[in-house]
Amino acid sequence: MHLSHLHAVHRSLTASGQHIVWLRYPTPYHWPSTQAFLAARCIPGIETFSDGTYRRSLSVAGKHGVLEARPASGNRLSVRLSGVPAAAVPCLIARIRRFFDLDADPARIAAELCRDPLMVKLLAARPGLRVPQGWDACEQAMRTVLGQQISVAGAMTLAGRLVARHGQALLLPSSGLTHVFPALSVLAAADLENMGMPRARAATLGTLARALRAQPALLRNGQALESLLANLCCLKGIGPWSAQYLALRQAGAHDALPLGDVALVKALRLLEGPDAQLAERAQAWRPWRAYAAQHLWAFLADR
Repeated sequence: MHLSHLHAVHRSLTASGQHIVWLRYPTPYHWPSTQAFLAARCIPGIETFSDGTYRRSLSVAGKHGVLEARPASGNRLSVRLSGVPAAAVPCLIARIRRFFDLDADPARIAAELCRDPLMVKLLAARPGLRVPQGWDACEQAMRTVLGQQISVAGAMTLAGRLVARHGQALLLPSSGLTHVFPALSVLAAADLENMGMPRARAATLGTLARALRAQPALLRNGQALESLLANLCCLKGIGPWSAQYLALRQAGAHDALPLGDVALVKALRLLEGPDAQLAERAQAWRPWRAYAAQHLWAFLADR
């Protein structure tokens, strides 16, 4: 079945109950950076990355499934879905496209960012760099809070504990995948203390889970950045860094930028000297500051 409105070709393998989907995207696409980003952030039990393939468990339409994705020839992402009802495939295609930022316009982004000499250099190193998005609002919200003021590796360790304690065992046996991410309803009611994090951070996890349960559109894609940031910063434990990061990583806000991010400041000063000021320099990157931030993070990660 050809899904032209989603730029996808979908073929169902009825013998095994799997669906194979090829998703086309505008070029260029700097896959090494996206793959490195995902590999560093795999939550134990629900995600793996090896041999160029990203795999994750998922829950859709009351069923457990497994996704496998890797770049294929012809500017396509090859996706294999196991355990997924056929009726759920179109909504998953839309989610996967957003997750991998397949619908970005790299030519337009590059044309505007290249007005800044620093971005000319970074774009040349990683043409078509994308801003990977969260799988869903609940998972990305938990990732963001768990990542407050600690390393990526530390945050993934905590996320693995969260999954082991509150996630449901995966009903579809798959190597390296043992659970699906905890449901929002479970997290909103759960005791999230005694997992090796400050009590205030555990409280923030619960606060954000309950906020998302009460306001399902809290992190919806495409909303005005300023109102989104204001709504998030009203929640106890959510400050400007977390609000901007959630806007960037979940709400698809192209101009979101966590100015207090230590890694962004470090990357900029490595590139432009110890006196470089992120807030000042970032004015030249509007309205694509999220992509500029991703370039800075990728630069630092490669070092």
